[in-house]
Amino acid sequence: MKLNRSTDMALRIAMLTAACETRTTVDELATQLSLPRSHVAKVVQRLQRIGVLVTIRGRSGGVAFAEHAGELTVGHVVRAFEGNAEVVTCEQPTCPLLGACRLRGELRRAQAAFLAVLDGVRLGDLVDGAARPLLLSLVGSSAGSA
Repeated sequence: MKLNRSTDMALRIAMLTAACETRTTVDELATQLSLPRSHVAKVVQRLQRIGVLVTIRGRSGGVAFAEHAGELTVGHVVRAFEGNAEVVTCEQPTCPLLGACRLRGELRRAQAAFLAVLDGVRLGDLVDGAARPLLLSLVGSSAGSA
């Protein structure tokens, strides 16, 4: 299963903000992750709506990892960005194999297994170990250029 670009961006943004103890901005996130600012802004809004980020408006505002977001799972984020659509669509156009095909059921099982694995990974887990220093180096490297 391939994740769409927004989901990939959401997970990267979540990791970076989780590692950083201070607020950041959409512009800084875009620079640090080499992503388009307009896309980052949209993803940040969605992450805020699902409880991963907190956004504060104004001159001293910014974006921060929500207090309890570390307990949310990667599966939660993936579902929020990918939806619950099946891997294949058999109705549009209607597949002639639909009545006796086992593929759809197996793909559903595979998708459920994929999400079950992601449900076992907390967002906070993504910044443990060697990941934290690397993420913090991204924050530090753009601090002077912003």
